[in-house]
Amino acid sequence: MKRHSLIRILSFAGIVFSPAMALASEGAQSSEPTSQHGLNPRVLIGFAAILIFAKLGGELFEKFKQPAVLGELVAGILVGSLTLLGFKSADFLKSNEIIGALAEIGVIILLFEVGLESNISDMLKVGWSSLLVAVAGVVAPFILGWIAAAYFLPDSSQLTHMFVAATLCATSVGITARVLKDLGQLSTKESRIVLGAAVIDDVLGLLILAVIGGAINAAQTGTALGAVEILLIAVKSGVFLVGAIAAGHFIVPHLFRRAGKLERRGVLLALSIAFCFAMAWLASLVGLAPIVGAFAAGLVLDEVHFETFRAHEDFTLDQLIAPVSSLLVPIFFVLMGLRVDLSFLAKPEVLLFAGTLTFAAIIGKQVCAFAAIEKNVNRLSIGIGMIPRGEVGLIMAGIGMNLVLPNSKGVAEPVISPAVFGAIILMVLVTTLITPMLLKWSLNNTEAAQNESNPLPSVLVEASE
Repeated sequence: MKRHSLIRILSFAGIVFSPAMALASEGAQSSEPTSQHGLNPRVLIGFAAILIFAKLGGELFEKFKQPAVLGELVAGILVGSLTLLGFKSADFLKSNEIIGALAEIGVIILLFEVGLESNISDMLKVGWSSLLVAVAGVVAPFILGWIAAAYFLPDSSQLTHMFVAATLCATSVGITARVLKDLGQLSTKESRIVLGAAVIDDVLGLLILAVIGGAINAAQTGTALGAVEILLIAVKSGVFLVGAIAAGHFIVPHLFRRAGKLERRGVLLALSIAFCFAMAWLASLVGLAPIVGAFAAGLVLDEVHFETFRAHEDFTLDQLIAPVSSLLVPIFFVLMGLRVDLSFLAKPEVLLFAGTLTFAAIIGKQVCAFAAIEKNVNRLSIGIGMIPRGEVGLIMAGIGMNLVLPNSKGVAEPVISPAVFGAIILMVLVTTLITPMLLKWSLNNTEAAQNESNPLPSVLVEASE
């Protein structure tokens, strides 16, 4: 019944939005103003279409026990691929500045949420295993990705090869946590190692992005970075994160405690998002990606900062920000899907590159499992749990599409070309889709093996211990 309802809704959306998008596209080609209020109405219908298709795609994928983010991405790919059939009404969404700005704000909110879900004290408690797994899980995929990019993109610059490699580094915390929660395995030793390492992976991935981004910005001005300059960017990134943590410890509590005396509802949400945007601005001011600042903002905020708001706020910050996130974040993923050019994926060399990147992404994370120093842990499950790339890889790829570098022939080209972007999208899709199945298989096999080695009922085993 639900499936038929979903099909009817999808059909209705297509019937309603197809002519509307066609009219919007005609308006996009016209040089005459289409609104007396400064906002072109085509943005409104485009925004509406993105939200509808994002939610339908997310709903469909969740019915198959897959992350909603993949549904949003695939929805964008399907709408964007209609160009191949002659339907070009949605093309204006790919380059519209307002839609692009909303997508960037969505990414900032997303990284702010990731930071809120991460806890500094928990990161310190996970021990050396998570740290070593995280470092190995960044180094191994980076090296493999660099080799793959250098082989398949010989005319591109070394910085392009490094940027492609960087998209393989981060692990999706949200996707891994959700799979482990669904399997009832969040309390296991393997899960604690994986989740701790995934959070550290994100931090290391953002630091790598900061370093490579700084090198690319320098190359755009015709200057080359030496080892000292690269080290300086890395130090600057580390100082920024440490400074943000210090601000969270000494300044933020006083700020939120005073703001908590205001009795109007919505102050907590407004102040938190303002703090997020301010940190994102500070990050860009020192030459880092704004998402680094957004992540740092979420990382330093803690529930203890919001105690003064509990008298007149009915919801926690996570609950308050959820509607904002559900409205803005899907725009980014649908837009990323829209920008995938399927015509490039028809080329055997691009598909081979995508397959090689996917192989490097999977094998690189299996290597990191051997870095765990804990005894009697399922290393295969640790490696599998680190596989999904999810949102962070997409964010890095999206940033790369807006950066330009000269290739070996001196011709300026995007750091992430449409063909490379399509290959990265395929890598993200495959690594995210296979993780739930493989992780369930690995953990079930481990549980079965433990039951065979301990044939007594669990109650008797606990009593004997």
